[in-house]
Amino acid sequence: MASVTQLRAFHFVATAGGYSQAAREMAVSQSTLSGQVRQLEAISGVVLFERGPRGATLTADGEALYEVTSRLFSAFTEAGRMLKSRKADGGRLRLASDGTVHLLPILGALRRRRPKLVFSIQLHNSDGVIEQITQYRADVGVTGQMPTDSRFHVRPLATMKLGVFLPKSHSWAQRESVSIRDLQGLPFVLRERGSRTREVFEQNLVACGVTLGDLIEVSTRDGVRETVAAGFGMGAIADLEFGFDTRLHFLPLRDPCIAINEYVVCLEERRRAPMIAEFFRCAGDAFEQPSGRLSPEAA
Repeated sequence: MASVTQLRAFHFVATAGGYSQAAREMAVSQSTLSGQVRQLEAISGVVLFERGPRGATLTADGEALYEVTSRLFSAFTEAGRMLKSRKADGGRLRLASDGTVHLLPILGALRRRRPKLVFSIQLHNSDGVIEQITQYRADVGVTGQMPTDSRFHVRPLATMKLGVFLPKSHSWAQRESVSIRDLQGLPFVLRERGSRTREVFEQNLVACGVTLGDLIEVSTRDGVRETVAAGFGMGAIADLEFGFDTRLHFLPLRDPCIAINEYVVCLEERRRAPMIAEFFRCAGDAFEQPSGRLSPEAA
């Protein structure tokens, strides 16, 4: 079967009208080109050039092949231009995240560098983000769960403060903060197992010896918000993820001993891929402020 190298040698000789000119343009020896063309003729059983004192002339079969290689190498050139353009200001990226608060500033910085960037976002709980990366369904993730698997490359991103939220009609709506021990016996609405926010919240409860009252489990963050707004209990959330909702009031916890940390993760084997490496750089730029960085102790 003919190789691309052999076809390229034939194409350049045909374009240049001879071996010596083609050799100069390709910066290879004339004997190398001649040998590659002879190999092509031997493999195919077809004579491609009539060789004479004034150079090489295409045979009828050579003319037919030249039409094909012209399309072939035109497509190669077009592919190279497309990839160069994508590298310069575009590309594709699949993202998995446990929320959009930290993800969107990073994407904003990346989009300024690559205006034609195309991306997709999958929202999962923290365990789900890790799963998407492991199964190659996402290129990079933002999650509150730091993987311990050596297959992952991890960058600490930010630390968030834990708090609770409740309806504006609640008797605590005038408070500015609350203690973990104040939550003893109260009804709560929490995410499903696998949510890093729930995991950290429950770790703080255990550390303070606090037991909640009735517990409702809801599988999505929006579902928790709506259930809390309807008066079925309080919710637990990180301060930066609370957002704005006129129906609800956020109360930071005064005494949590365990914070919620966010990380950027990818598979170690893919960390040097240009798009992923640039995402990590943008993550560093977007959260370089002291208030947004993860402390060495927390890391």
